[in-house]
This record gives sequence, C-alpha cells and structure tokens, in this order.
Amino acid sequence: MLTVNKLISQGHGLAPVLLKRAATAVLDWDTRQKSRFDTEDSQGRTLGVFLPRGSVVRGGDVLVAEDGSLIKVIATPQPVLVVRTCPEHGTPLDLLRAAYHLGNRHVQLEVQPDHLHLEPDHVLADMLRHMHLIVTEELAPFEPEGGAYAAGGHGGHGHAHEHDHRHQHDHGHGHGHAHDHGHVHGPGCGHDH
Repeated sequence: MLTVNKLISQGHGLAPVLLKRAATAVLDWDTRQKSRFDTEDSQGRTLGVFLPRGSVVRGGDVLVAEDGSLIKVIATPQPVLVVRTCPEHGTPLDLLRAAYHLGNRHVQLEVQPDHLHLEPDHVLADMLRHMHLIVTEELAPFEPEGGAYAAGGHGGHGHAHEHDHRHQHDHGHGHGHAHDHGHVHGPGCGHDH
C-alpha cells in the first residue's frame, strides 16, 4: 500500500505536463469528504490516504504519495437532485429562497449560478417542488459548499481580505483630511486579488 499524506488543491503550481502524466483516482463525495480512506488509482496501486483531519478532497485536486508520485482526483458522477427555477415564471430569488431553506436543514448543497445540486431525498424534493422549482434527478459530480468557516472553502477564497481604504478629501478649505474606513471584505467582494 502506498501512503498519501499531502494534497495540492486543484494542482496549483504543478506543470501541466506533470498533471497530464499523473495517475488518477475516481472518487465519490462520500469518500472525498473523509480525511482517511483507502482507494485504488488508475495504475492499480492501492493508496492509503491520510490527510489532516477535516480535509476535503475536491475533483481536480492532486494527491501526493510518499514516493513523490502524483494522483489526480476525478469526482465521479453520482445521483444528485438538480434544482432549477421555472423558465416561464421563476426568478433567481426562487433559488436563493431554496438555498436558504436547505441551509436551515443543514443539507450539503452545491451552488451554481443557475441551479443547485443536493443528494437525493424525496422529502426535500417534494418541498422544493411545492416552492414551484423544477427538481430532476441526474448523474453528476457532487461538489457541495465547504461552509463559510471551512479552510479553503469551496467556491471562495476561504479567508477574509482586509483593505485599508484611506480617502483624501479637500472640501474647499485648502486643507485635506483623511477618512480611514478600515473595511473588511469577505470572499466575493468584487475586488480582484
């Protein structure tokens, strides 16, 4: 068994040629949300994955084995509920409302610009249909949000950005003064970083 204890998020910093040559491991969400698991890669090697507690493996991440070999993770398609707004009379607010209600139930949820993914649940599907949303079951990779406090949270930076906004104003008195707003912006604040 080959031990794996390092993960490179989305293979950042690795040369494309290395990623192209890497073995692959096809994993479902149940496995990828664990920090310790056994699996087999595309070269037939048995891998013992031992990542820091709380680690989540995403499709596109690269595992690094103790011998230095790289294993690219592929998120396997699995049954998911796909939630969309009604094309005739729905609005984006309908999806926001659905995400709110699912979040109140602590449902793992993948948020996309025009749809939501969640694991199949007939009770939740009925609730969403009563909200006039279109719910279908499909096979797709499942990449739920990591949560606001997750390290390297999915879909965001996983950390807050502090900006020191100082503005000079001259109100016609011949002397300017500064305003220090000390804003703290979270992920998705509209700034390029």
